[in-house]
Amino acid sequence: MLRLSKKLLFAIEAVVDIAYHAGSQPVRSTEISKREGIPRRYLEQVLQQLVHNGILAGQRGPKGGYRLARERRRISVGDIIRVVRDLEGANDPANENDGSEIGVGVVRPIWVDMQREIMERFDNITIEQLCDDARKQNIPSEATAAMPDFSI
Repeated sequence: MLRLSKKLLFAIEAVVDIAYHAGSQPVRSTEISKREGIPRRYLEQVLQQLVHNGILAGQRGPKGGYRLARERRRISVGDIIRVVRDLEGANDPANENDGSEIGVGVVRPIWVDMQREIMERFDNITIEQLCDDARKQNIPSEATAAMPDFSI
């Protein structure tokens, strides 16, 4: 079942933060936590799950952190939602077959169809689009701030 949770919001924010602020170095979880106001206990758990599912790549060591595992345009909000939904392990009562005939045959299909439509919309929103939105709102990026401002 698709439900909005803090963990889901934090996961989306973290991936966008990594995409938006990544320069030549990976983005540290402490930086994400500070910028986005995400408690580290939530953040580390969700970041590891995103690495495990191929959305992020982790790099260990003193210059370690996180990067996107794929291009921004190839990661959708729907991808992140599925990872967090699996992490939260919530059962979707709309997919259960027990109940009344009206519940199973009439009411639950409404929820299943709505969730499918919503996920299709989330699958069409890429991390690249969200980074573009941040840029349009003039949100400063660590990546562009670290780049030299000159031409030859």
